[in-house]
Amino acid sequence: MLKSYVVDAFTDEVFKGNPAAVLFLDKFPADEMMQKIAMENKLSETAFAVKETPDKYQLRWFTPGGEIDLCGHATLATGFLVFKYGAPTQATVTFATQSGDLTVTKRGDLYEMDFPSYELKSVPVTAAMTDAFGVAPTEAYLGRDLLCVFDSAQQVAKMTPDMDKLSHLDGLLQNVTAAGDGQYDCVSRSFAPKLAVPEDPVCGSGHCHIVPYWAKKLQKKQILAYQASARSGVLHCTYEGARTKLSGHATQYSASEVFLDL
Repeated sequence: MLKSYVVDAFTDEVFKGNPAAVLFLDKFPADEMMQKIAMENKLSETAFAVKETPDKYQLRWFTPGGEIDLCGHATLATGFLVFKYGAPTQATVTFATQSGDLTVTKRGDLYEMDFPSYELKSVPVTAAMTDAFGVAPTEAYLGRDLLCVFDSAQQVAKMTPDMDKLSHLDGLLQNVTAAGDGQYDCVSRSFAPKLAVPEDPVCGSGHCHIVPYWAKKLQKKQILAYQASARSGVLHCTYEGARTKLSGHATQYSASEVFLDL
């Protein structure tokens, strides 16, 4: 039997932020098995961690629709659990991933992740984008994901995109953003129908697109970001050019037993 944890990331309240499942293993099982577990969990990501040393783990992330190369909230969730159960006196843990070594550092009650920034290429706003989102973007950019900019936070919050049409747009995910209303620098939402995740409640990797855009637009390195999903979440972000630091709270929802021989 294995322990499986669920942690709500980018929030200090259960039922908000983004829930991630996390399993700690002696070795990675077959990819097919990890995919089946992710599909069974039905969360946007399930993280699988293998310990190398007390302060370094191998880490992989699976969505219900396949493995992904970078995931913020499940990395935060895994770091939170390492500090809580595995190394309570430790300040930093390193995760070896498809996107290189990623660190999570505990700073007070926040968990800071050091992630790669995505380079954004300006692309034309198309009729297909407007049709998919139901609102016309003012700007569009492409990194790993599509990033579309809108006129107002209200447009982003009230948007009801067509998932089938979104799945035909460029980008692995489709992120939408607008300037904040004063309390936050920006608001956003993230959609991932190509990964069988209609909406990712709070997307760390999406903010590796969103933060570089707003840092340059607002000419400031510190960005306070709000993800306007139904669950909602807050990200404390620092843009450092090639790297983007994302910080947030986390809280544990559950620990359960998995009856599998892995």
